[in-house]
Amino acid sequence: MKLLANIPQDIKQYLIVTGNYWAFTLTDGALRMLVVLYFHHLGYSPLSIAMLFLFYEIFGVVTNLIGGWLGARLGLNRTMNIGLALQVIALLMLAVPSEWLSVVYVMAAQALSGIAKDLNKMSAKSSIKMLVAQGQEGTLFKWVAILTGSKNALKGVGFFLGGLLLTLLEFKGAVLLMASALALVWFYSLHALKSDLGKAKVKPKFTDLFSKSPAINTLSAARLFLFGARDVWFVVALPVYLSQTFNWDHWWVGGFLALWVIGYGGVQSLAPKVIKRSDRPIAPSEAANWAFALAAIPLLIAIALYANWFIQTSIVIGLFIFGVVFALNSSLHSFLIVNLADADGVSLDVGFYYMANAMGRLIGTVLSGWVYQLYGLEACLFISCAFIMLAGAISLKLPKLQH
Repeated sequence: MKLLANIPQDIKQYLIVTGNYWAFTLTDGALRMLVVLYFHHLGYSPLSIAMLFLFYEIFGVVTNLIGGWLGARLGLNRTMNIGLALQVIALLMLAVPSEWLSVVYVMAAQALSGIAKDLNKMSAKSSIKMLVAQGQEGTLFKWVAILTGSKNALKGVGFFLGGLLLTLLEFKGAVLLMASALALVWFYSLHALKSDLGKAKVKPKFTDLFSKSPAINTLSAARLFLFGARDVWFVVALPVYLSQTFNWDHWWVGGFLALWVIGYGGVQSLAPKVIKRSDRPIAPSEAANWAFALAAIPLLIAIALYANWFIQTSIVIGLFIFGVVFALNSSLHSFLIVNLADADGVSLDVGFYYMANAMGRLIGTVLSGWVYQLYGLEACLFISCAFIMLAGAISLKLPKLQH
């Protein structure tokens, strides 16, 4: 307790924000797996399942843009608490009789969940900039990697939790349990989060929503294609393919994808040791080189599926290799945005960047259901390869970073 008492107030606040982010991430990952598996079980087509996430991703785009502005004006503690409250409401909206769960109704609940998720992400990621001294590039990369990696590992646990809760408690019981647990976290956060961490010294105007930095714009464009490339086959196509083609049940699908995301998060946490091997500033070519290496993986998996060559082995091994290289790409990108962001009102730049991230997820999610339904998993993988190549080409224009 004495050790905790000696921790600076800003760091205490950041630790609480991070704990909130972790708790939220568990429910977010579990809810995504619950929705995919439950509505697939009800007989929804892959495209219909993708549409359930449409508002989640659309409102994520809007939230990241406006949320960064709100964070700079109100403080990151307030945006975090708003996000937690909205996620509790979204979960309770789904705890209704199954006959009420129309596509439009679930899309509305997912819209609230998308707003909540991106308010939480923006709050947590922006906070790091306040805690690391200017010029401490290695320390910043390490802190960003730990936060991002731990979040994604917990999201993987959430995938497993979603499959487990669906099996044990069914859909309604699962969302009620998650809503109750997250409400407790929210009540604590209302009491504990008192700092105005991240509030800009000068109140930003609404016109400041859009980034005027060429570096932020370039990185945001690369991020859009990078995450579109992941979600075009991971969000809907892959879970449905595993269930249909391999006849895996909820436990197997949820558990397998959970292990993938947990491993992905672990690699993200180790990314600084792999990517930054010296004291030299990270060159823009690093982001491009890692992207080009990643592009080969979905291409090889697609060729294996097309040739009917050890399909199950190719998907399982290929997916884990993809996870390792994608994690390095994602962690490098997360470091770059925090490094390049303006320290005063950092949430503006971070919010704009994650708006592009949400746009990529939106495009990938819609394509995941539509392309899979019409052309199969191979087509999703070919599109993934093309998107990653675009992300790499755009990354070549990133400026050099300074100490």
